Amino acid sequence: MKIHYTFIVLTFLIASFYSCGNGKDKADGYGNFEATEITISAENNGKLLQFDIEEGYKLEKGQFIGYIDTIPLSLQREQLEISKTVINAKSKGVLSQIEVLNAQLKTANTNKNRTQNLIKDNAGTQKQLDDIQGEIEVIKNQIRSIEIQNAPVVNELKNIDVQLKQIADQIEKSKLVNPVNGTVLVKYAEPNEITSFGKPLYKIADLNTMQLRVYISETQLATIKIGQNVTVKIDSANTLKSFKGTISWVASEAEFTPKIIQTKEERVALVYAIKVDVKNDGSLKIGMPGEMWIENN
Repeated sequence: MKIHYTFIVLTFLIASFYSCGNGKDKADGYGNFEATEITISAENNGKLLQFDIEEGYKLEKGQFIGYIDTIPLSLQREQLEISKTVINAKSKGVLSQIEVLNAQLKTANTNKNRTQNLIKDNAGTQKQLDDIQGEIEVIKNQIRSIEIQNAPVVNELKNIDVQLKQIADQIEKSKLVNPVNGTVLVKYAEPNEITSFGKPLYKIADLNTMQLRVYISETQLATIKIGQNVTVKIDSANTLKSFKGTISWVASEAEFTPKIIQTKEERVALVYAIKVDVKNDGSLKIGMPGEMWIENN
């Protein structure tokens, strides 16, 4: 009988300890942990020749993880470079003609100046000046005609340069470089598979800091503010494990209580969603339930 009485007393003391520790025996909010998940997709078409990741791998931002076959792109680049060489040769021939005409134009302008000086000294005639002026106009017209003929060639060269830049960009994007720090959650592709632009390759999330999405009532909203410190608890064996958390987001509009949170009767209530950032020691997982306890100041 004495042993039974002692057990009851100890049970009451333990319950009182947990109840008085926070001034209450019920959490201020309940929810589930989540993280910002990013789906990384292919930015080029071709065979996935190398893909060095597995689910659970921790990747760093800028880490090289594989590449897509670039041989077709290299062949296209080679073909464009040959075309550019051929067109350049044609363009140089046209430009050499313009250079010859510019030299003739320079000589004609020199003769024009000399004739004008001779006329001033009454040693030349107006007809000589008119003939030279006519020659100058003919040369200028020839230069303009050749430049018009050369314009499509110049545009074609510019077009090839643009295509070469596009291919260089595609070759660069064939290298698979991880864009953010995080842990691989799901792997969607395997080496030697044919991939295409926009096809998902893997999903990654930064699990170092998790977010507990909690729903609170309108009456609790006045006690909540962004940057506020709270306590977050999760089930651990036969007790609750506590973490320090910081409120990072509060919804601007109310919504009906999600079905996974409350009973059927309570789901008709309007609540506000908030997010609490929690530093993860490795025990927090996506989808895990948690509780939020507002700290008393």
